[in-house]
Amino acid sequence: MRNSDYYIPAIALGIAFAAKLPALRRGRHDPLVRSVLFLLFTAAVCFVFAAPPTIAAVNRATGVPNISAPLVYCLMLAFSCACLVLIVNWRGGPRERVRRHSRTWIAVYGTGIAALPVLFALGEAPRERLRDLDTYYATTPFIREMIVLYLTAHIVSAVVTTAMCVRWARAVAHWLRVGLIVLVAGMVFNLAFGVAKLTAVVARWTGRDWDVLSTSVAPPLAAVGGMVLTVGFLLPLVGPRCGAVRRALLSYTRLGALWRYLRAAPGAHAPLPRIPWWASAELRLTVRETVIHDELLRLQPYLDDRVRARAHGEALGGAAPLGQARFVGVAAMVVAAVAARSGGQRPGDDEEHVQAGADALTAALTPGRERLVRLSRALRSPSLLEALGRQPAGRAAARQGFRWANRVNPRRPADRTGGPDPAGSTAATSANPAGAEEAPTGRAPGSPPGGAARTAEFRGSDNGPRPGAPPESPAPAPAQNAETSTR
Repeated sequence: MRNSDYYIPAIALGIAFAAKLPALRRGRHDPLVRSVLFLLFTAAVCFVFAAPPTIAAVNRATGVPNISAPLVYCLMLAFSCACLVLIVNWRGGPRERVRRHSRTWIAVYGTGIAALPVLFALGEAPRERLRDLDTYYATTPFIREMIVLYLTAHIVSAVVTTAMCVRWARAVAHWLRVGLIVLVAGMVFNLAFGVAKLTAVVARWTGRDWDVLSTSVAPPLAAVGGMVLTVGFLLPLVGPRCGAVRRALLSYTRLGALWRYLRAAPGAHAPLPRIPWWASAELRLTVRETVIHDELLRLQPYLDDRVRARAHGEALGGAAPLGQARFVGVAAMVVAAVAARSGGQRPGDDEEHVQAGADALTAALTPGRERLVRLSRALRSPSLLEALGRQPAGRAAARQGFRWANRVNPRRPADRTGGPDPAGSTAATSANPAGAEEAPTGRAPGSPPGGAARTAEFRGSDNGPRPGAPPESPAPAPAQNAETSTR
């Protein structure tokens, strides 16, 4: 076994220890946190001191041949005890029972750790052995007992931990179950290490030479077992956090269509908060949600529940599922409100329909983040164009909304949250109905406006109205138009 096979696992375990060390400040009185850190520390230190160069250095520094042997064996017993104590604290239960079981294992293995240097001092091991001390001194009085003691304690820890993990894994799920299964695999490697070492020692007692099991087979098993065990212990602790980050990033990405659409539309927008590059995914998602809700609140005076009801009916008529049709209706109402505000139209005079639209929007988005995601996805759905295309002047606004929802306006740089800069917008939101019908759409003249032709039109990138196109009917006054475009 190469020296790097000892030091590489030690470095990996040291990194894991350093990554978990800040948790000690927040939970210094938590036995689970202390057990995890102690396990990582003992595993890393054990690999460092078990490497032949370190063994030779310690022997030279102390002037005692083979003094590294009881040191490494003590570290191995400490690691075995840490595994058992961590499983006991991890599984939980009545506090007094957990403490009693933990103290029992600590007392048993503490006694073994105290006995190892005593046995070494009583024995005779004058010749330095860097790699085969277990088999070379397998028949030496007291040294033999020391070797058998540490191997037996190691095997007992592996067997007990494996049994506890297998029994516990049947009653849990998700990350905890995955971690327990990985722990069982790591304990199998540890058990194989102990059995290989003990077999080679027993073979020496019977006059056989099976040293290869101790010098060539066992060390790689220990290295792999230590790494796998560490992963198994860390998975249930790190896994849920990684899952939460993944879900936050996924929601952040899925909200991008709605965020870009609302921020890219011409008009006044609230200033965006500055987010540092090291901000967490949860913070970025919270900022994006807040911006979306603020923009929807600004659209409230322009909402019209009649647009939502018609789009909802059209989506149902197009065989869309009931849940999808609901969000298509709300998305159509938002698209129409953005078009009305960007076109310089006055807020709706019919307070009843405005309030009904606001209530419908609130009901559709409450409760939970997933509903906001569904609204964002509805903006990119062909069902939205299918529904708006049958309404007056609706198709152009839907096409423009789809382009805004799917890419940043190339005329403006992206801001710090990943969307378009609200300042300096000069794009109009829609074209007049006639212009929308006459613009090149990739559809043969005279072909029906529905079905696959409209879907292709909805997904086109350059077939919608261009910035500066005439406003959608009813057309605002020219002065109002100029004011809107400069804004």
